[in-house]
Amino acid sequence: MESIKIAATENSPEIYFDLKQNIFRIKGKSIVTEVDKFYSPVLDWLKFNQSNISNRINFVFDLEYFNIFSSKRILFILYYLSDLREKGVDVRITWYFSQEDDDMKEVGEDYACMVNIPFDFVSKSVPSEII
Repeated sequence: MESIKIAATENSPEIYFDLKQNIFRIKGKSIVTEVDKFYSPVLDWLKFNQSNISNRINFVFDLEYFNIFSSKRILFILYYLSDLREKGVDVRITWYFSQEDDDMKEVGEDYACMVNIPFDFVSKSVPSEII
């Protein structure tokens, strides 16, 4: 399985991992209530494809919002990526946050303190029609 793509819904983020293109992205809202049902296949895919992951990956988190249940699964993904880094893979995280949402930036900073992975924090503006 070279890629996994799960379309975003009202409650779940888009998941797009592609080994050939070296794309690893989680984008949208994650307010799923059955987090194991949603995130277990994602973690399983990462573990199954561990030997096929290139020596350098940039993992993108572009989340508008996530609930406490999802936050734990995001941390599991980060722990897994930290393990990959310890095995010699150059892992970097790009953490997008809305410039109007300091909380999402702070959450990313908290995660960065919990794992040994470089984080790049990227502020993005929200289109004025949304505000």
